[in-house]
Amino acid sequence: MDAELLEELRKRLPEQLFEQLTTSVRSVELENRYLRELLRLERMAKYGPASERLSDEQLELLEQEPGVSATELKAESERAQLQLPLKRAKQTPARQSLPAELPRIEQLIGCSGQECICRACGREKVVIGYESAEQLDVEPAKYFVRVTKREKRACPHCPEQGVGCAPLPARIIEKSLASDRVIIDTVLRKYADHLPLYRQSAILERDTGVELSRATLCGWVMGVGELLRPISRIMAEELLAGDYLQADETPIGVQMHDGRGKNHQAYLWQYSQPAGVVVFDFQLSRSREGPKQFLGNFNGILQSDGYSAYDRVGGAKLIHAGCWAHARRYFFQAVEAHPEDRSAIGLVATIDELFGIDAQAREQNLSVSERDGLRQQRARAILESIQTQIQAARSQTLPKSALAKACNYTLTLWHRLTRFLDHPILELSNNAAENAIRPVVLGRKNWIHFGSQDAGPRIAAILSIVETCRRLKIPIRDYLASILPGLADFPVRRVAALTPTTWVARS
Repeated sequence: MDAELLEELRKRLPEQLFEQLTTSVRSVELENRYLRELLRLERMAKYGPASERLSDEQLELLEQEPGVSATELKAESERAQLQLPLKRAKQTPARQSLPAELPRIEQLIGCSGQECICRACGREKVVIGYESAEQLDVEPAKYFVRVTKREKRACPHCPEQGVGCAPLPARIIEKSLASDRVIIDTVLRKYADHLPLYRQSAILERDTGVELSRATLCGWVMGVGELLRPISRIMAEELLAGDYLQADETPIGVQMHDGRGKNHQAYLWQYSQPAGVVVFDFQLSRSREGPKQFLGNFNGILQSDGYSAYDRVGGAKLIHAGCWAHARRYFFQAVEAHPEDRSAIGLVATIDELFGIDAQAREQNLSVSERDGLRQQRARAILESIQTQIQAARSQTLPKSALAKACNYTLTLWHRLTRFLDHPILELSNNAAENAIRPVVLGRKNWIHFGSQDAGPRIAAILSIVETCRRLKIPIRDYLASILPGLADFPVRRVAALTPTTWVARS
């Protein structure tokens, strides 16, 4: 309401009536803001990520134009960005050097005939050096048939001793048509590069003329997954023997073959150390039974989002920590819904100050104890500011608005969000766990679902190995080629020697 009109009404109306009027107006303003917020979120969901940068007026124009393309929407959002205050120009990246460990193949380009002769005296020029340039090059994959010939020996003087033959080397899948390298490549293409088996089958036929069905490739993958399950179980034991883990979960469709023609929504639960082992656990539901069964009597620190299934799990001394990235995300969504909301913008900026402390620690390569000292010095004042801003914002917005939901989420989990002050090892966010799940989400868009309920634990084992090797910077092909051949006959009591952490320590 206009300030002058408000003052005029204050003079003319009785105090009680004026208070009722201003309360009603404030209520209408909040409700109008909430409805505009819902409308903006609905439009953003309709037109996609690029629409986040458009004003309400621009989104309203899009509603009046049927058939707006994604290209037009992107162009409009880029024009909107040009109208914003100029930001600091990005530095031009320096030319990237190619890794020294890659093999070099030199190509010598000689001077032409005229360039070899001196124009002044007519004598031949001498080579004084070279101008060098490097480019990353590639040779297409070359398929070939490996013929294994085992030597057979017999004694010509003692025929009764029979014939001896050189033993076959251990293989991943005995009597398979494919070599170990082809099997490993198939697994990694699907679960590291997100390439579905039907595409791999088509590529193989196109490049080699060999027709291998998707069912054959699936048999290789499931065989590898079954071999890796014992290793994944040992990795889970390694994880639970520590004092800090992060958890997150993601849905995955599963074909149940029950005649309904619908996928069942199962879940992959991810448990990991921020810079260490990652273990995926397949469960048919999102209930508490999944983490309860996996964590057992774990009494360390469990960091997760606010999902209630993580409550009342683990041992009696388990410490539950929260994730500031999730809290920030809710406030950021409030900004997306209402870009002029100064309260939400201010809260996002203040939470960023909190993350700035850890960013400084990373830049300076501080130890955990040194980072804790920096946190103790600066974080408490930032936390007090966040709490004060939240309480003020919550009193000025409707209970169902995005900002109110963000405030309630953060205040409800406040004791978990501030545990990092008492436990230096804690990260501010659960982002490492979400990063471990991201490849699953990317893969799910390509291979869509698991083929059966039985496939779930096997695929979870493969994903555990792939993501752990990525985290530990282990060459995944070398690792799998080292442990998989003969693994079916490997003693169970010695499987602990084959986990990625043990393998990299031994290498």
